[in-house]
Amino acid sequence: MAEAPPDDCRPLKYSIHKFSTFSSNYVPENILEDKPSNQGSRWSSDSNNPPQYLILKLDRPAILRTIKFGKYEKTHVCNIKKFRVYGGLSDENMILLLESGLKNDTVPETFLVKYTVAGHQFPVRFVKIVPLQSWGSTFNFSIWHVALGGFDEWTMVQKCINWYTTYREREAIRLCLKHFRQHNYTEAFESLEKRTRVTLEDPRLTRLHKMLVDQGDFDGCEQLIGEAAEEGLFQQYIRQQEYKPQWTPIIPNPGGSSGPPPRPGMRGGHQMCIDTNTQTIYLFGGWDGMQDLSDLWSYHISSQEWTCITRDTHAEGGPSARSCHKMCLDPERRQIFTLGRYLDSALRIPDNLKSDFYMYDIENNKWTQVTEDTASLGGPKLIFDHQMVMDVEKRIIYVFGGRVLTPSRWEGLGLDELRTNNYTPSEAIFSGLYAYHVSTNTWTKLRDDCSGNSTGPQDIKSRIGHSMLFHSGSRQLFILAGQRIKEYLTDFFMYNIDTDTVTYISDGTRKDSSSVPAAGFTQKATIDPHLNQIHVLSGLSKDKDKRDENVRNSFWVYDISQNKWSCIYRNEQTGESYWSKMQHVEPCPRFAHQLVYDDVNKVHYLFGGNPGKASLPKMRLDDFWSLRLCRPSTQQLYQTCVLLIRKHRFSELARENSVMALKYLQTRLHSAVDHSDPQQVQEFQALATTLFQPQDDTSVGYVQAFPDDDSSSTPTTTDLGWRHTARSMLFDQLTQFFPEHMTQPRGNLVDLIPY
Repeated sequence: MAEAPPDDCRPLKYSIHKFSTFSSNYVPENILEDKPSNQGSRWSSDSNNPPQYLILKLDRPAILRTIKFGKYEKTHVCNIKKFRVYGGLSDENMILLLESGLKNDTVPETFLVKYTVAGHQFPVRFVKIVPLQSWGSTFNFSIWHVALGGFDEWTMVQKCINWYTTYREREAIRLCLKHFRQHNYTEAFESLEKRTRVTLEDPRLTRLHKMLVDQGDFDGCEQLIGEAAEEGLFQQYIRQQEYKPQWTPIIPNPGGSSGPPPRPGMRGGHQMCIDTNTQTIYLFGGWDGMQDLSDLWSYHISSQEWTCITRDTHAEGGPSARSCHKMCLDPERRQIFTLGRYLDSALRIPDNLKSDFYMYDIENNKWTQVTEDTASLGGPKLIFDHQMVMDVEKRIIYVFGGRVLTPSRWEGLGLDELRTNNYTPSEAIFSGLYAYHVSTNTWTKLRDDCSGNSTGPQDIKSRIGHSMLFHSGSRQLFILAGQRIKEYLTDFFMYNIDTDTVTYISDGTRKDSSSVPAAGFTQKATIDPHLNQIHVLSGLSKDKDKRDENVRNSFWVYDISQNKWSCIYRNEQTGESYWSKMQHVEPCPRFAHQLVYDDVNKVHYLFGGNPGKASLPKMRLDDFWSLRLCRPSTQQLYQTCVLLIRKHRFSELARENSVMALKYLQTRLHSAVDHSDPQQVQEFQALATTLFQPQDDTSVGYVQAFPDDDSSSTPTTTDLGWRHTARSMLFDQLTQFFPEHMTQPRGNLVDLIPY
């Protein structure tokens, strides 16, 4: 993602140090000057076979912060689509600073690069640019201009060089200490540690190593691991693990003699919101396949009961029956706001095209029409498939996108037909970005729709069926995907509500659907500002190669801090066999569904939608699901460590006393196994067979790799040597759950030796 450079960043002068190849007159030195109108002013490789590269040499060492790529005045097939940037004080020892890509346009792009190690700035003298892919897959690579930015004030840089030199020396010593301890070179280890005063790891892990490897105090190890778990030392490891989805159907409690309990009927295009303070979900309206609905429901999570607040909100002074509207909730004042709706073309007469705006007072069970027509107060016209979110603290509602309903000349076209046929009149009007100030009942237009194919860096292209979320911490609106006429969008950007600025996270040109959500429509998104994550459940997707619409559900998690998408769930099954086998295991693929998120208890709730069955076009769903995104818990990791320790203890007993080993297997080891996990049960049962096999150095799963005797360079097969090696391997397994800053280096000294 291209970003603005730091305010105090200075240009850094450089020269061409080395290069892989060049073709014709497209020499590397051409990138020193920015000549966007000169097609020949570029470096071009004479091949696209790796490795192709440029190595730049700074005039003097500096803290590199940015790299800027200039471009030709027209799009070009040789522009680099993907690249990597490395940096270091020498041209033979560099680390990865950046992996990204350029848009195939004419706008220069500036990128922030990695500039810290272990929390400290590190200097570079050499910068290596490695193109990986061009926009024309068979074309050579071209770079038109490169500008470097950072800080080269010598006093500061010299301090960084001194620190970095000391850091590398210390890390080299730590690798040696790890190597000596693994090989049981005790004297060498103690001598180096005493001479350098460099610590290998956190004292708690040194204590663990002594208990486990030197003393064989397995009970003490379990206790120490338990203390670490209680201190929260496993949390970093837990946060790095991928989520696993856990879907659960929510089935209402069976009714008594009066019949089944009430619950909402089948529908799509409805709206839901959740009050996490009272643990209540609210559902309003929708389309049941035949008509719009005007019923309002609440679901109490604790009692698992639906309550019909009203069958007809319009009869009680509220909004008329509708679908494709939007709702948002103010949990502090217990108010629900709703805006917009869809109208069939036959109903689009001027009297029906007023944008009514309502507020529901939960405490008093009362509807109030805030405005008969928001357009008359400077707000949006009547729209559908827009998005609406609320800044609760400042009491401002933001509304973006949606299609404006106008008097129709196209009779008989319903919403389903428009979507199915990708049909939208060429005169379609899309709404911009608005802010509604609740306290003053005033509207402000923040941005108009940017019509046309070209957009600038601060332009916003309106759409329908998109997602918009408000991050209360960073005070940003996150806007994702949607559809505009026949174009399915995959762009992803932020709008800062305080500075009125747009930052594009992705411009939508990336087509790799395995690493980012595919182009979609009516996907549902939620946000967790505490975890700094966005969740997306896809809806109607567009396969541009096959040119058809598909109902495919996948669940994605976007880590805002790391700018990374992770797909944790896919469901593309729609056949009858799937419906009969899996309908009680996971929700069938759908669109026009609703999804809300309890950010306190970390649970999603899904209701209804359109399954997209061609044989039953009017069919809608009324199933209700909860979704938990599961990672290993602290207790589960503790149990994993205990199991590893006890399996190893059993392996040692099996070599010494089979009777004691069998007793240990039946008691201590049996109690550590999760008997609901088939894999653990199978592995546990297989352990008993090791008691009846000839014992050697590999019979219990460990390989003798290092000598026990310092005086010998030949690996031995003594019990002492096997025990030290096996325990050292177990120690390495256990420390993977601890934060990296506490552990010995992850790498190994021998890995530095080339083959």
